Amino acid sequence: MSPALLKLEGVQTCYGPIEALKGISLEVKEGEIVALIGANGAGKSTALMTISGVLAPRRGRIDFLGENITGLPAHEIVGRGISQVPEGRRIFPRLTVLENLEMGAFLRRDRRVIEADRAAVFEQFPILKERSSQLGGTLSGGEQQMLAIGRAMMARPRLLLLDEPSLGLAPIVVSRIFEIIRTINRFGKTILLVEQNARAALTLAHRGYVMETGRIVMADEARALLSNPRVREAYLGEG
Repeated sequence: MSPALLKLEGVQTCYGPIEALKGISLEVKEGEIVALIGANGAGKSTALMTISGVLAPRRGRIDFLGENITGLPAHEIVGRGISQVPEGRRIFPRLTVLENLEMGAFLRRDRRVIEADRAAVFEQFPILKERSSQLGGTLSGGEQQMLAIGRAMMARPRLLLLDEPSLGLAPIVVSRIFEIIRTINRFGKTILLVEQNARAALTLAHRGYVMETGRIVMADEARALLSNPRVREAYLGEG
């Protein structure tokens, strides 16, 4: 069994007196897509923001590539190989597509490799190449999601954190985004996916975790979770 690329042990994160993560433990192995599902307010996005250094845990430990990264600032965690695509995309609306992509590589100095990575992003997302001089804020929702993913890829992450990539998108665009995620994984990128569309997430993922009110309440192979009666009733709309 391959060792964990990412491992959380007993991680507690609070917003003031409110305990948002109540001691969660999970792991992601190299090459996997792992889905984190649950209702709104369960703590899924908080988990990603804690991993990426946006929030500091009060207790617990986060290991990445076998090293303790607990409480490191966000830019150091990016430098170590973790990139996050945040909920709502959060591209820079007044910067061009090209400038948004350059922001993803802001910690890097290897210009030739950056140019090659940008070309790879444009190959994956031809519409971004067509609109490279267009302001990010003028793109459609789906195009902005592609840009957000491309920007994160420009940091050359070992682990990609995706927070609600289907949020607010038309079904046909959602299908395209999930196919892109599958392709990125097929080319070797490890992914931790937070997604409200539990069926789509578990269909895409290798394994999954279910969160309820700040706790992990189930963990299993994705196929097993898809057939679990409790998951089917609570998260897949089947009673």
